[in-house]
Amino acid sequence: MTKALKDKIIESLTSILPIALIVVVLSVAFAPLDTGTFALFTVGVLLLIIGMGCFTLGADRSMTVIGEKIGSAMTKSRKIWLIALLSFIIGIIVTIAEPDLQILAEQVKTVSDKTPLGNYLLIITVAVGVGIFLMFAMLRIVFRIRLSILLIVFYLAAFVTAIFVPEGFWSVSFDAGGVTTGPMTVPFIMSLGVGVASIRSDRKGQSDSFGLVALSSIGPIIAVLTLGIIFNITEVDYPYDALVPVSNTRGVFFEYLYGFGDYALEVLIAIAPIIVFFLVFQLSTRAFHKRQIAKIFIGFGYTFIGLVVFLTGANVGFMPVGRQIGESLAGLWGGWLLIPVGMVIGYFVVAAEPAVHVLNKQVERTSAGAISSKTMKYGLCVGVSVAIGLAMTRILTGINIMWILLPGYSIALILTLFTPPMFTGIAFDSGGVASGAMVSSFVLPMAIGACSVLDPTAIMTQAFGCVAFVALAPLITIQILGIAYKQKTKKIKRTFLAVRDRVLEYEVD
Repeated sequence: MTKALKDKIIESLTSILPIALIVVVLSVAFAPLDTGTFALFTVGVLLLIIGMGCFTLGADRSMTVIGEKIGSAMTKSRKIWLIALLSFIIGIIVTIAEPDLQILAEQVKTVSDKTPLGNYLLIITVAVGVGIFLMFAMLRIVFRIRLSILLIVFYLAAFVTAIFVPEGFWSVSFDAGGVTTGPMTVPFIMSLGVGVASIRSDRKGQSDSFGLVALSSIGPIIAVLTLGIIFNITEVDYPYDALVPVSNTRGVFFEYLYGFGDYALEVLIAIAPIIVFFLVFQLSTRAFHKRQIAKIFIGFGYTFIGLVVFLTGANVGFMPVGRQIGESLAGLWGGWLLIPVGMVIGYFVVAAEPAVHVLNKQVERTSAGAISSKTMKYGLCVGVSVAIGLAMTRILTGINIMWILLPGYSIALILTLFTPPMFTGIAFDSGGVASGAMVSSFVLPMAIGACSVLDPTAIMTQAFGCVAFVALAPLITIQILGIAYKQKTKKIKRTFLAVRDRVLEYEVD
């Protein structure tokens, strides 16, 4: 376990270090940071490296193992009602456990102020949306329905629903789809798909294991849009509060001390339902022996520690830096420097997402190495780079979010007709995975900081939407990668057949 943890930490070091270097260069050249803020950031970098290493190891040893076993057990039962019910319950449990969703709920006061439930109204709404669509996703695998058909139908339904919701609520609704599928949700949901597909004997079983995250990401969009219709939301405001600077090392210490306390409680509450569900499953099926159970609980321990450390580092150390950098860049040369800087940050920030590592490893394993994790990483990096560039362009120009989302999703959905099914599932899964904790705690605050300088009244309509763009970009880039892979495979096959024919001709002669 020690060597495995060391390898994971080295892997996370290579992911986090580029972002740290970019921030250092920006703080020297364009966006000078307060000493206290820079100290918060420095500690945050260290915590992110340790946290990501612990989390990815823990997810491999607990969430992934449990998800695969539950997925295969559900399918073996052959009871459609049981598969549907358990999928719905699992979707709700893992979504409520998602820390990124808590962050989004804190931002959307327009909804929380209208009900005694407060922030929990949005959380419950999103959780139910994920539960319903995870149920659809699991039944799709059982009934072998083509993923592209459901994607076209459901995204069309989302855009039609958006017509009845005010423009200011669009960004938050589409951001909800990306935020929901984060470090807690992805390992569990993806492994469910692998488990379900593992008992199928047909050749499409492995490709059908992808797509659960994709469909689960649509549920929150439609659910939050529906919430906007129910509450007749006509005005959306963002309570922008100025950052309170940290002046000395004592302030840094207490910021992290409070952060650890808050996120430890949050992650504990989040992970508890999953542990309870696992225990109920184990008592019902006796699927794991004692040694496996011990390893799973050790994995849960690493998951808990890693996620607490990662979220504390991201939110305490990176969020203030993102805000300050956004404010500083917006004040230089009309803010146009935001676009190239955003694109560079976007290229590297996706590699720092814990859930991305889980996806890349799962893709490489499921495709038997045909799609390497390195190829996936580069495809995601390019897509997210373009997405952040578009997000910053929108802040500067005030373009309506639908002018980008509508053409973007149209292109992505058209590509599904020409892309191999496995790549379609991987691409739409990647969209939900790429928009995680680092985007919420660094890129979104950077956009909010920039918008607070350029147009403080448009934060909800212009700054929000970053997550939605990050979720959209991989849908296109990974599918293009899939089409290229398909053409390359055809060419190799033609070459092989040509060589074989020549050999046969030679033997006949």
